[in-house]
Amino acid sequence: MRAAVVTFPGSNCDRDLAVAFERAGFAVDRVWHKDTALPEGVDVVGLPGGFSFGDYLRCGAIAARAPVMAAVGAHAARGGFVLGICNGFQVLVETGLLPGALMRNAGLKFICRSEGLVVGDADSAFTSGYAPGAVITVPIAHHDGNYTADADTLDRLEGEGRVAFRYARNPNGSARDIAGVLSENRRVLGMMPHPERVVDPVQGGTDGAALFAGLAGVLAAA
Repeated sequence: MRAAVVTFPGSNCDRDLAVAFERAGFAVDRVWHKDTALPEGVDVVGLPGGFSFGDYLRCGAIAARAPVMAAVGAHAARGGFVLGICNGFQVLVETGLLPGALMRNAGLKFICRSEGLVVGDADSAFTSGYAPGAVITVPIAHHDGNYTADADTLDRLEGEGRVAFRYARNPNGSARDIAGVLSENRRVLGMMPHPERVVDPVQGGTDGAALFAGLAGVLAAA
């Protein structure tokens, strides 16, 4: 199993994401934003948190147009897995790989703390390590994490079981408490909380480990 972790100027969680994949048994390739191709044999692409290109224009807007993102889009179109966390989620909505937008937090302040997440749907490789409705604790660290979409899109996401995670206590004003959403084929996940920051007891928790282990299990069984 191979994972590729993309680094943009301003990424600051790329190493954490690479370590989380490695702990789950993945061989990890590091990819630079100016690369035009992904390494051969990559199963999943990780887009990390941080502040790509300083969050100028809109968060993720410049990174979404980086050379490597054409290859990421092609990978997703072939049915490859893509995981975008925090800034990576913002990049995914800016590319159109996921619907909606990430707006300024309702309180207009940067939020950095652990939050409870409710697993909304376990019928995906990313959520297969959790029971539906399970409550896990995962850190958040964002200023623009308020997930927004029109009512029809929100209804479709809920009706198709594509809300992967919801906030147990909404910290940022996200519509319908949404913390993470899946693509139509359920192989692209974007989420604002940081599961890669809770994969080892020394980090204060391990609730994020099941996301990476579940994905690894699905790939190993394929």
